[in-house]
Amino acid sequence: MDRPFDDFMSELRRGLIIVNTGPGKGKTTAAMGTGLRAVGCGMKVLMLQFLKGSWHYGELDAVQSFGGNFVIKQLGRGFVKVGGAETDPEDIRMVEEAWAESAAAILSGEWDLVILDEINYAMSYGMLDPEKVAEVLRRKPEQVHVILTGRSAHPTIVELADTVTEMKQVKHAYEKGVMAQRGIEY
Repeated sequence: MDRPFDDFMSELRRGLIIVNTGPGKGKTTAAMGTGLRAVGCGMKVLMLQFLKGSWHYGELDAVQSFGGNFVIKQLGRGFVKVGGAETDPEDIRMVEEAWAESAAAILSGEWDLVILDEINYAMSYGMLDPEKVAEVLRRKPEQVHVILTGRSAHPTIVELADTVTEMKQVKHAYEKGVMAQRGIEY
């Protein structure tokens, strides 16, 4: 059975659900690398950042050179209160709005890759119901890829995913007192 490679590949192509999780550095960076690869292959990428919003990151400027083919939207205020503190209702409202925009983007089929940056945090902090997310992922258009980032990925999302990568921290410069470096970590 001798078939052209493109015919064979077209049968295998389908949108993947990818999770980048774990305590190590690089979850967002890996998602952006995949986004960069996708744009290079002629795909349209939308990155929705659930909690980021108060800092200006280098990647916001970098993707501007791709025009509308790689769009990043910051949909949060920055750091959210967790641990013994009550979650601010404004942060919950912003996460709900971010999820509504995310669900619409995924289901629209307008984007080839939708990156949901830090959505795993929003779910693990109890700000977003993982079943709502899973329900949309189950209904996504066949060819749409979705990447979900953040620590503590919910078991429901892990089970649904095609690929899950857990980043493990072995060593970090911060442990030696070295602060985050512009151009490397933001």
